[in-house]
Order: sequence, then C-alpha cells, then structure tokens
Amino acid sequence: MTDRPVSTEEAERLRRQASQAAVAVSVTLAAAKLAAWLLTGSVALLSSLMDSVLDVAAAMLTMVTVRHAMRPPDKGHRYGHGKFESLGALAQMAFIAGSGLIIIFQSIERLITPRPITATEVGLAVMILSITLTFGLVIFQRHVVRRTRSVGIDAISLNYRGDLLMNLSVIAALAIYAWSGEARVDPIAAIAIAGYMLWNAASIGRESLDVLMDRELPVEDRERIVSLVMADGRALGVHDLRTRSAGITRFIELHLELDGNLTLDQAHAIADDIEIALKHAFPGAEVSLHQEPEGLDDERLDSRIQGLRSEDGDG
Repeated sequence: MTDRPVSTEEAERLRRQASQAAVAVSVTLAAAKLAAWLLTGSVALLSSLMDSVLDVAAAMLTMVTVRHAMRPPDKGHRYGHGKFESLGALAQMAFIAGSGLIIIFQSIERLITPRPITATEVGLAVMILSITLTFGLVIFQRHVVRRTRSVGIDAISLNYRGDLLMNLSVIAALAIYAWSGEARVDPIAAIAIAGYMLWNAASIGRESLDVLMDRELPVEDRERIVSLVMADGRALGVHDLRTRSAGITRFIELHLELDGNLTLDQAHAIADDIEIALKHAFPGAEVSLHQEPEGLDDERLDSRIQGLRSEDGDG
C-alpha cells in the first residue's frame, strides 16, 4: 500500500525534515562510535565509524542539494533544478565507495597482523544505540520517499539501510571475539561491511545516472498514462510518448490524435481535460500535449505505445 500523493509544498517540507533528521542522527552516532573505537580498537567498529563520518557529510550534502533542488524554475533553468539532487547522490556514491576501499585495505593489514580488542561491552552498547536510532530514521525516510519520490532522500536512505546490516555485523564480531578471543573475525566483518558499502555505492550511482540521463518512467507509469488518455472517448490515438523525471518532478510529453474536423477551441478543451486527468494521477507533473488530426502522417511517429514492456529493459 502506497501513501497518498502530496502537494509540492508538503513534499518540500517532508524532504527538508528527512535531511535534517539524517544530519542529527549521523552526528550523534559518529560521536558515539568515535568514543567506542578509541576504547576498543576494533577495526570493524572503525569501519562503522568511518561510515558514520561519511554519513554526516552525505546528510549535510543531501540537505544542501535538496534545498537547491526545491528552487522553482527561473529564466536560465526553465525545467527547474531537480537534477541537482541526483548530482548530490553521485557525490554520496563517491564518498561511500572511497570509504569502502579504505576499510578493505585496513582490514587486510589487520588480517595479517591481528590485534586484541578491549572494552567490548562499550562497543556493543554503542552499536545497539546505533541500530535503534538508524532503524527509526530509515522508517521515516522510507515514508518520505514513498510520499515524495525524492532521489536524494532515497539514496541516503539506502545507505542507512546498509548501516543496519553493518551494525549487526559489528555486534556479531565483538560478541564472537568476547566469546572466543579470535581477533581475525574483526577484520573479516569489516571487509564484509566494506563490500556492502561498495554495493550500495553502485546502486546509488545507477539510480542517479538514470535521472541525469533522462531515463523513461517505469513501464507501469507509461501504460497508466496511455490508459488515462484513451479513457477520454474523444481521444482517438496517442503516439510519441516521452517521459522523464528530475527530483520529484515528472515530465510527460505526448502527441494526442483528435478528430480533424474539430475547431481549435474544441481541440484545446479536450487537451486541457486530459492534461488535468494526468496531473491528478501524477501530482506535480509537467504535462505537454501536442494535438494533431487522427491519421496524420507524422514523421515523428514511433512505437512507444506498443511494446512498452520490452522497452523497459533498455539501457
């Protein structure tokens, strides 16, 4: 079940709150993990600390990019500033990937030369705190993403969902060490965490590039657009459907085939009704309809209406 659509103003408020909450949680956890790492010397905990430090940078970056992306269109940016959010997500990807590589190198050194871990109970307490705060933040972020379709919030939420698994792995490493005294489990856990961070980075990068490269909306959305247009009995055909997104704004362009005997006023009224229906179904969308007589030999006619599902896998 999805949350109800929201207005542009409410979407901006939710995105702002989500980015501020991420900053507050990441700063709190970074401070707590720093203290715990200094006491324990655990490389797995160090990897979690580095991830939290990057979370602080990523959360602050998200707060800045979301604020910039919410700026309305201006003379130089008629389509708005929504893609700025995806640029920020790409920067997050670079932060996460760099951190993962550093952790892998440090962990290999610890595998070669194991070191003891101290004050494991402190590390366990901090990681339990981390899981509690992160879980609450992820729930709120997922709510915001469902309501706003924010790429930036979704990117940082993906990172925090990975943090939950990382925190569990750190707890497991500390508990196993406390029980068995095997020091190598610590760097092994850190390498697993780093691998997950790199996987997260790749996922964020793919999603951000899809937006920056104007990838079509999901096939289900495109099929819904066609159905909504053709639900108006006065619409005789649709072709050259083009869609994309930037930030929370979706752009829909299509050619609408109408009876060639209609007056300009009549054709305009039909197009207005269909545009209203599309904007109701896709709140905040920018809709552009080109009206033309049915059966016109349009050189731009393409197959975007037929075979939508086969197109969805295209790169």
